[in-house]
Amino acid sequence: MMNDPAPRIFWWHGLLASVAAAVSLAVHAEALPSVVVEPHAVELTLPAEAVVEAVTQATLAAQVSGRVVEVLVDAGQVVRKGDLLMKIDAREANEAAAAAAAVYGNARAHYERTLSLRQQGFVSQAAVDKAKADLDTAQAARGQSAVGAGHATVRAPISGVVAARLTELGEMAAPGRPLLIIHDPNGLRVAASVPQYRLAQMRAVKQARVEFPELGKWVDAGSVTVLPTADAATHVSAVRVGLPAAGNDLIEIVPGMHARVHFVIGQATKLTVPQASVVRRGAVAAVYVQNQDGALSLRQLRLGEGVGVGEVEVLAGLHAGERVVLDPVKAAIVLKSAKRPGE
Repeated sequence: MMNDPAPRIFWWHGLLASVAAAVSLAVHAEALPSVVVEPHAVELTLPAEAVVEAVTQATLAAQVSGRVVEVLVDAGQVVRKGDLLMKIDAREANEAAAAAAAVYGNARAHYERTLSLRQQGFVSQAAVDKAKADLDTAQAARGQSAVGAGHATVRAPISGVVAARLTELGEMAAPGRPLLIIHDPNGLRVAASVPQYRLAQMRAVKQARVEFPELGKWVDAGSVTVLPTADAATHVSAVRVGLPAAGNDLIEIVPGMHARVHFVIGQATKLTVPQASVVRRGAVAAVYVQNQDGALSLRQLRLGEGVGVGEVEVLAGLHAGERVVLDPVKAAIVLKSAKRPGE
């Protein structure tokens, strides 16, 4: 039985298969994107929740009463300053303007007659003064009614995008009722709230980064302005952070969107790993570590706060010089493939 060559052949084929699998896994492990972690200088930041808002925004409200008879724009449409946006039935305003013009004409004629009678000595100066006051009042009423009639046509006060249309065709417009909201997409900022005990630090802040979690984007702030006011109820102060001019990378950012501002308050040397490399299972955090031989292992870590751009501080579980795999999903597939069935 020992001289039978069949078992030796099977054993040899199995050994070759094992070696080939090991070599293949090593090649896959070496191909995984990774980074060698070393202590390095990172920026210490103070995070604050924020909301995107437009620097230039206008809410157009009706200034006359009447039914909306024409709507020329809708939400999302680009408009230029002076464009006609909406028309309101101005018959009532026009009738009021015509009545005011008639009263003015009568008051002017009465004043001219009274002035002529005064020159002839038939009326007193007090009568002339009374006629002149009535003429001035009628003239003001005529001007006010004419302005009201002109407000029946709604035009864009700024160039921008129609953010919302608040009135539909056929609805009644009333003085003070909002009709449209327009904002300029080329000028955006974020408004954050900072506790009052942080104001001493915030007054020295000149640099900040704005994170948009839903979009996965980071933007360098153009300016940081701490407003000289505080909310009496919440005891927080507003901070305005300017965004750069709108470009292709900022086209998805719109007013009302959630953002997170990271105010840079200093620097320190820390050991960090990319946030994308961390595997989280509840309260447990770990990363895939690759040794010098290319073998992978899942290492549990104790993490601190987020620092820099997309990094998190490592408090324990990792040493300088070790290699961390950047893609934990691919690392898990490779590590699972390396295990034999039943292990």
